[in-house]
Amino acid sequence: MGSPWDSGVVWLSAALALSASAGETPTASHARAVVLGIAQDGGVPHIGCRQELCVAARADPSRRHRVASVGLVDADGARFLIDATPDLASQIDSLWGSEAPPDRQRPLSGILLTHAHVGHYAGLMSLGREALGARGVPVYATPRMCRFLRENGPWSQLVSLGNIELRELTPGTEIALSRHLHVTPVVVPHRDEFSDTVGFRVRGPARSLLYVPDIDKWERWDRRIEEEVARVDVALLDGTFFEPTEIPGRTQADIPHPLVGETASRLPAPLRGRVRFIHLNHTNRLLWEPQRLDDPSLRGLTLARDGEEIGL
Repeated sequence: MGSPWDSGVVWLSAALALSASAGETPTASHARAVVLGIAQDGGVPHIGCRQELCVAARADPSRRHRVASVGLVDADGARFLIDATPDLASQIDSLWGSEAPPDRQRPLSGILLTHAHVGHYAGLMSLGREALGARGVPVYATPRMCRFLRENGPWSQLVSLGNIELRELTPGTEIALSRHLHVTPVVVPHRDEFSDTVGFRVRGPARSLLYVPDIDKWERWDRRIEEEVARVDVALLDGTFFEPTEIPGRTQADIPHPLVGETASRLPAPLRGRVRFIHLNHTNRLLWEPQRLDDPSLRGLTLARDGEEIGL
């Protein structure tokens, strides 16, 4: 009898063969994803940071990095955001480009939330009466996340005033966002102080995408990351830290995330080309030394790019 690893190799080979035969050509005319930021919750420049990267970014706006988010666009005009970051206003502008939303008070067809950490939902406040005064923007989240927003101020005011409409998602169950876009929330282990945490699998007419910006460690997941990457065409994965000692006074026990090298060690070469790292902390040297990904142990992996479009 073969070992569990043998059976995993067989499964992975089959998955690779299947995905290779299924719609490798992007169909941006039908649906696409757009990367709208690649930084961790505090962005770059990061508050209080005096390292060279942040100092340079304060002086030169072209060196700034928005907080991680992904936009989803359907040919029928529907536009969605995954996560409501502190950069929500500029991300909505980027998603529309030179066009103007047909309804100023409802500039999005919906917002999907991964969890209740500041970089992933704080942007909802821009929809309130102090700013946009939005009308009925759908917000998709797990029941626990919806309960948090409904029962805690100031978020509850967005609900009571009708700025947002909460729509509960069932983890593991796919829903249709629009004609060509379908999403499945996938529970991941994370520091769940106020809500649970999910990633999203996004399915378009021909291609699919996995978005997991936050997870404690891959080994704590009840899934194998290599299998999850094998079943999609592109995976935007947690690349928060490059080294375990990046933040003085804190340890990986306080803020666990898979190091870039740990992710690489789990992915065979044929899968690495599907992965783009996202959610990079301002201390992550890949932000100023991306050539480190040329190291043989990391080769094939890349960083996501703000503005990058991914046909679905």
